[in-house]
Amino acid sequence: MTSLSTEDEVEARLRDIGARRYHRLHPFHHLLHGGRCTKGQVQAWALNRYYYQAMIPIKDANLIARCDDPALRRNWRSRLVDHDGEGEHDGGIARWLKLTDGLGLDRDYVVSLRGLLPATRFAVDAYVRFAREKTLLEAIASSLTELFSPEIISERLDGMLENYDFVSPDTLAYFVKRPPQAARDSDFALAYVKRHARTPQMQQAVFGALEFKCDVLWAMLDALHYAYVAPKHVPPDAFVPNE
Repeated sequence: MTSLSTEDEVEARLRDIGARRYHRLHPFHHLLHGGRCTKGQVQAWALNRYYYQAMIPIKDANLIARCDDPALRRNWRSRLVDHDGEGEHDGGIARWLKLTDGLGLDRDYVVSLRGLLPATRFAVDAYVRFAREKTLLEAIASSLTELFSPEIISERLDGMLENYDFVSPDTLAYFVKRPPQAARDSDFALAYVKRHARTPQMQQAVFGALEFKCDVLWAMLDALHYAYVAPKHVPPDAFVPNE
C-alpha cells in the first residue's frame, strides 16, 4: 500500500511528471520552435491542433455538468469564456482560427475537420471522454498540463517569430493571451487536487490523470511527425501540404 503523501510531495510529483513527459520535449516541437519546419508542416500542426482547441470547451462543459459545488462551477466556467469568447470573433478558438488564416489555410476547411489525422481525432476524443467518465478529481487533475504551458508558449512565440517570415505577432495572438489564463487555471486546479486527494489511491489517480493527459499531447505530435516529417506517410483524406 502506498503511503499518503503530503500536499508538497503531491505537487513535487506532479511537477516531476511534467518535467519528464510534457510535450515540449517532443522532437516535433524542437523542429517547430527551431525554425526547421516547412510552412506545410506548420500548417499541418495548426490544423490538427485546432481540433484540440475546439474540443476544450466541450470537455469543460462536461466537467461543469458534473459539479454539485457552485463555487467550483463558477471558477471553471471562466475557461469556457476564455475559449469560446463573449462573441463570434472573441476567445481562444477565434484567435486560433486567426493563426490558421494567417498560415494560408481555408477557414471552412479547417473547421470542417476533413483534414485531421486519425490519431489527432482519437487522442482528443479520448481526452474528452476521460474528463466525462473518470472521477471529477481525475478530470480536474488532467488539466494540470497547464502548469507547464507558459514555458512552451514562450519558446513558441520567440522561436516562430524569429525563424518564420510567414508568421507575425498578429498571427500568433493566441499565444500572447494564453499564459496568464493558464497560470490562473493551473493554480486553482493544483490547489484543488492537493486538497481533495485525501487517500493514497486518490493521489495515485491524480498522478495517472496527468500522465494520461501528457500522453494525449505526445501522441498528437507523434502522429504529426510520422505523417509530415518522417517517414511522411499521410493517411487517406488527411491534409496534404502544397509543397
